Amino acid sequence: MAWSDRSRRLRAWADRVKRDGVALWFAMRHPQTPWIAKGLAFLVVAYALSPIDLVPDFIPVLGYVDDVLLLPLLIWLTVRLVPPLVLGQCRSRADEWLALNGRKPSVWQGAVLVVAVWIAIGLALWFWLEPGRLSWWN
Repeated sequence: MAWSDRSRRLRAWADRVKRDGVALWFAMRHPQTPWIAKGLAFLVVAYALSPIDLVPDFIPVLGYVDDVLLLPLLIWLTVRLVPPLVLGQCRSRADEWLALNGRKPSVWQGAVLVVAVWIAIGLALWFWLEPGRLSWWN
């Protein structure tokens, strides 16, 4: 297989993942989407469409692991939970959105979610590294 063919297939896959991320944005609002899919879609969409990453891209290797492995896996899992008819409608709307706007939407709740996770991790590390800090709870 030629390098250009691999590159083209990888680009098409990345475009499908991007489109499905936007499709999940529509699916979480669709009345026929099951509640479990809506809940997972909210988390995935909040993270996928967040203006900031949980693991910043400037961190070597780990910065891209979430973009290359974790996010596509979560999108794939959530897409499997959405009924096919709903998914088809949402993919069409996502294609229209991307053609009209040229970019994916930005979800500010995702930034709040990412910041909340970072704060929780920071507090957990602080209490773990400074166990005497919890002595006032006893």
